[in-house]
Amino acid sequence: MIIGSTEWEKTIIKGAKALNINIDQKSVKLFAAHADELIQWNKTVNLTSITDPFEIAVKHYIDSIYPVSLMPKGFFSILDMGSGGGFPGIPLKIILPDISFTLIDSSRKKVSFLKHIIRSLNLKNITAHHVRAELFFNDTNFKPFDIIICRAFSSLKNIVEKSLPLLAENGTIIAMKGLCIDKEVDSFSLLLNKTSKEIDTKGLRITTKKYALPFIGAKRTVVMLKQTILKA
Repeated sequence: MIIGSTEWEKTIIKGAKALNINIDQKSVKLFAAHADELIQWNKTVNLTSITDPFEIAVKHYIDSIYPVSLMPKGFFSILDMGSGGGFPGIPLKIILPDISFTLIDSSRKKVSFLKHIIRSLNLKNITAHHVRAELFFNDTNFKPFDIIICRAFSSLKNIVEKSLPLLAENGTIIAMKGLCIDKEVDSFSLLLNKTSKEIDTKGLRITTKKYALPFIGAKRTVVMLKQTILKA
Protein backbone atom coordinates (compact mmCIF):
# COMPACT_ATOMS: atom_id res chain seq x y z
CA MET A 1 0.00 0.00 0.00
CA ILE A 2 1.22 3.49 -0.88
CA ILE A 3 0.19 6.72 0.84
CA GLY A 4 -2.27 8.56 -1.39
CA SER A 5 -3.09 5.52 -3.51
CA THR A 6 -6.69 4.55 -4.24
CA GLU A 7 -6.31 1.66 -1.80
CA TRP A 8 -5.00 3.96 0.93
CA GLU A 9 -7.81 6.45 0.43
CA LYS A 10 -10.46 3.73 0.42
CA THR A 11 -9.04 2.36 3.66
CA ILE A 12 -9.60 5.69 5.40
CA ILE A 13 -13.06 6.23 3.93
CA LYS A 14 -14.17 2.70 4.82
CA GLY A 15 -12.59 2.87 8.30
CA ALA A 16 -14.21 6.22 9.04
CA LYS A 17 -17.57 4.89 7.91
CA ALA A 18 -17.17 1.98 10.33
CA LEU A 19 -16.99 4.63 13.07
CA ASN A 20 -20.07 6.40 11.63
CA ILE A 21 -18.04 9.26 10.19
CA ASN A 22 -18.36 10.29 6.54
CA ILE A 23 -15.30 11.75 4.82
CA ASP A 24 -15.16 13.23 1.35
CA GLN A 25 -12.44 12.64 -1.24
CA LYS A 26 -10.98 16.13 -0.82
CA SER A 27 -10.36 15.55 2.87
CA VAL A 28 -8.67 12.21 2.27
CA LYS A 29 -6.35 13.77 -0.32
CA LEU A 30 -5.35 16.39 2.26
CA PHE A 31 -4.69 13.55 4.72
CA ALA A 32 -2.39 12.01 2.10
CA ALA A 33 -0.53 15.30 1.58
CA HIS A 34 -0.01 15.57 5.34
CA ALA A 35 1.13 11.94 5.55
CA ASP A 36 3.65 12.36 2.71
CA GLU A 37 5.22 15.35 4.45
CA LEU A 38 5.16 13.51 7.78
CA ILE A 39 7.24 10.65 6.35
CA GLN A 40 9.69 13.00 4.65
CA TRP A 41 10.24 15.13 7.76
CA ASN A 42 10.40 12.03 9.95
CA LYS A 43 13.76 11.20 8.38
CA THR A 44 15.32 14.10 10.26
CA VAL A 45 12.72 15.03 12.91
CA ASN A 46 11.22 12.45 15.26
CA LEU A 47 7.53 12.90 14.47
CA THR A 48 6.18 9.35 14.53
CA SER A 49 7.26 5.77 15.14
CA ILE A 50 4.50 4.60 12.78
CA THR A 51 5.74 4.57 9.18
CA ASP A 52 3.80 1.79 7.46
CA PRO A 53 1.19 3.40 5.15
CA PHE A 54 -1.64 1.13 6.32
CA GLU A 55 -0.85 1.75 9.98
CA ILE A 56 -0.60 5.49 9.34
CA ALA A 57 -4.07 5.40 7.77
CA VAL A 58 -5.62 3.51 10.67
CA LYS A 59 -3.62 4.50 13.76
CA HIS A 60 -3.14 8.16 12.89
CA TYR A 61 -5.96 9.38 10.64
CA ILE A 62 -8.91 7.12 11.44
CA ASP A 63 -8.10 7.24 15.15
CA SER A 64 -7.66 11.04 15.14
CA ILE A 65 -11.10 11.76 13.71
CA TYR A 66 -13.06 9.46 16.03
CA PRO A 67 -13.79 12.19 18.66
CA VAL A 68 -15.84 14.15 16.10
CA SER A 69 -18.84 11.99 16.94
CA LEU A 70 -18.50 12.84 20.65
CA MET A 71 -17.97 16.59 20.49
CA PRO A 72 -20.69 18.81 21.97
CA LYS A 73 -22.71 21.08 19.70
CA GLY A 74 -22.09 24.78 19.38
CA PHE A 75 -18.31 24.90 19.87
CA PHE A 76 -16.05 27.31 17.98
CA SER A 77 -12.47 26.66 19.05
CA ILE A 78 -10.24 23.64 19.69
CA LEU A 79 -6.79 23.42 21.24
CA ASP A 80 -4.66 20.39 20.34
CA MET A 81 -2.30 20.08 23.30
CA GLY A 82 0.99 18.33 22.48
CA SER A 83 0.16 18.05 18.78
CA GLY A 84 3.50 16.54 17.70
CA GLY A 85 3.15 15.54 14.05
CA GLY A 86 -0.32 17.08 13.94
CA PHE A 87 -2.48 14.40 15.56
CA PRO A 88 -5.31 14.72 16.13
CA GLY A 89 -5.36 18.42 15.22
CA ILE A 90 -4.59 18.38 11.50
CA PRO A 91 -7.04 15.59 10.52
CA LEU A 92 -9.73 17.18 12.70
CA LYS A 93 -9.15 20.60 11.14
CA ILE A 94 -9.46 19.12 7.66
CA ILE A 95 -12.90 17.66 8.38
CA LEU A 96 -13.99 20.62 10.55
CA PRO A 97 -12.87 23.52 8.33
CA ASP A 98 -15.14 26.12 10.00
CA ILE A 99 -13.72 25.55 13.50
CA SER A 100 -10.79 27.58 14.85
CA PHE A 101 -7.82 25.37 15.73
CA THR A 102 -4.68 26.02 17.76
CA LEU A 103 -1.87 23.46 17.94
CA ILE A 104 0.82 23.66 20.61
CA ASP A 105 3.92 21.60 21.31
CA SER A 106 7.03 22.01 23.44
CA SER A 107 9.31 20.86 20.57
CA ARG A 108 10.40 23.68 18.26
CA LYS A 109 11.16 21.25 15.42
CA LYS A 110 7.70 19.70 15.61
CA VAL A 111 6.07 23.14 15.58
CA SER A 112 8.16 24.03 12.51
CA PHE A 113 6.66 20.97 10.85
CA LEU A 114 3.15 21.96 11.91
CA LYS A 115 3.57 25.46 10.47
CA HIS A 116 4.91 23.95 7.25
CA ILE A 117 1.85 21.69 6.99
CA ILE A 118 -0.56 24.55 7.63
CA ARG A 119 1.06 26.51 4.78
CA SER A 120 1.37 23.52 2.43
CA LEU A 121 -2.24 22.44 2.85
CA ASN A 122 -3.43 26.07 2.76
CA LEU A 123 -5.42 25.57 5.95
CA LYS A 124 -7.24 28.61 7.29
CA ASN A 125 -8.09 29.69 10.85
CA ILE A 126 -5.42 27.46 12.40
CA THR A 127 -2.13 28.32 14.13
CA ALA A 128 0.77 26.42 15.69
CA HIS A 129 2.81 27.63 18.67
CA HIS A 130 6.04 26.53 20.30
CA VAL A 131 5.00 26.70 23.94
CA ARG A 132 4.40 24.50 26.94
CA ALA A 133 0.73 24.13 27.84
CA GLU A 134 1.18 25.47 31.38
CA LEU A 135 2.65 28.72 30.00
CA PHE A 136 0.28 29.26 27.09
CA PHE A 137 -2.27 31.34 29.04
CA ASN A 138 0.46 33.98 29.51
CA ASP A 139 0.32 34.75 25.77
CA THR A 140 -1.05 38.26 25.23
CA ASN A 141 -3.41 36.97 22.51
CA PHE A 142 -4.67 34.02 24.54
CA LYS A 143 -8.40 33.27 24.53
CA PRO A 144 -9.94 30.24 26.32
CA PHE A 145 -10.89 27.22 24.22
CA ASP A 146 -14.24 25.47 23.96
CA ILE A 147 -12.56 22.09 23.53
CA ILE A 148 -9.09 20.98 24.56
CA ILE A 149 -8.00 17.68 23.05
CA CYS A 150 -4.87 15.59 23.40
CA ARG A 151 -3.74 12.17 22.23
CA ALA A 152 -1.45 9.92 24.27
CA PHE A 153 -0.29 13.05 26.09
CA SER A 154 -0.04 12.35 29.82
CA SER A 155 -1.94 11.21 32.90
CA LEU A 156 -5.49 12.47 33.37
CA LYS A 157 -4.45 14.47 36.41
CA ASN A 158 -1.66 16.18 34.48
CA ILE A 159 -3.92 16.80 31.48
CA VAL A 160 -6.54 18.47 33.67
CA GLU A 161 -3.98 20.56 35.55
CA LYS A 162 -2.62 21.92 32.26
CA SER A 163 -6.01 22.29 30.57
CA LEU A 164 -8.18 24.03 33.15
CA PRO A 165 -6.47 27.44 32.90
CA LEU A 166 -6.98 27.27 29.13
CA LEU A 167 -10.58 26.04 29.12
CA ALA A 168 -13.56 28.26 28.36
CA GLU A 169 -16.58 28.30 30.66
CA ASN A 170 -18.51 25.05 30.31
CA GLY A 171 -15.79 23.71 28.03
CA THR A 172 -14.80 20.11 27.40
CA ILE A 173 -11.49 18.28 27.77
CA ILE A 174 -11.06 15.24 25.51
CA ALA A 175 -8.22 12.85 26.32
CA MET A 176 -7.54 10.10 23.77
CA LYS A 177 -6.03 7.11 25.55
CA GLY A 178 -5.22 3.44 25.13
CA LEU A 179 -7.32 0.60 26.47
CA CYS A 180 -5.97 -0.22 29.92
CA ILE A 181 -6.82 2.99 31.78
CA ASP A 182 -9.73 1.83 33.96
CA LYS A 183 -7.70 2.18 37.18
CA GLU A 184 -6.56 5.65 36.16
CA VAL A 185 -10.13 6.72 35.39
CA ASP A 186 -11.41 5.26 38.67
CA SER A 187 -8.70 7.06 40.66
CA PHE A 188 -9.37 10.34 38.93
CA SER A 189 -13.13 9.96 39.39
CA LEU A 190 -12.55 9.72 43.14
CA LEU A 191 -10.49 12.90 42.95
CA LEU A 192 -13.36 14.66 41.18
CA ASN A 193 -15.74 13.73 43.97
CA LYS A 194 -13.77 15.19 46.83
CA THR A 195 -12.05 18.41 47.72
CA SER A 196 -8.39 18.16 46.80
CA LYS A 197 -5.52 20.48 47.62
CA GLU A 198 -3.61 19.05 44.65
CA ILE A 199 -5.95 20.25 41.93
CA ASP A 200 -9.21 22.20 41.74
CA THR A 201 -11.50 19.90 39.77
CA LYS A 202 -14.75 21.63 40.70
CA GLY A 203 -17.33 21.47 37.94
CA LEU A 204 -15.86 18.59 35.93
CA ARG A 205 -17.84 15.46 35.16
CA ILE A 206 -16.11 12.47 33.63
CA THR A 207 -17.40 10.04 31.01
CA THR A 208 -15.58 7.43 28.95
CA LYS A 209 -16.15 5.89 25.56
CA LYS A 210 -14.34 2.75 24.41
CA TYR A 211 -13.97 1.81 20.77
CA ALA A 212 -11.93 -0.42 18.48
CA LEU A 213 -9.96 0.74 15.47
CA PRO A 214 -11.35 -0.70 12.22
CA PHE A 215 -9.38 -3.46 10.45
CA ILE A 216 -6.98 -4.12 13.34
CA GLY A 217 -9.29 -4.19 16.36
CA ALA A 218 -6.91 -2.20 18.58
CA LYS A 219 -8.78 -0.95 21.65
CA ARG A 220 -8.93 2.73 22.50
CA THR A 221 -10.64 4.90 25.14
CA VAL A 222 -11.76 8.51 24.96
CA VAL A 223 -12.08 10.25 28.31
CA MET A 224 -14.30 13.33 28.30
CA LEU A 225 -14.28 15.86 31.11
CA LYS A 226 -17.12 18.32 30.80
CA GLN A 227 -17.27 21.48 32.88
CA THR A 228 -20.87 21.72 34.00
CA ILE A 229 -20.84 25.02 35.89
CA LEU A 230 -19.44 28.44 35.18
CA LYS A 231 -15.88 29.00 36.34
CA ALA A 232 -15.56 31.42 39.21
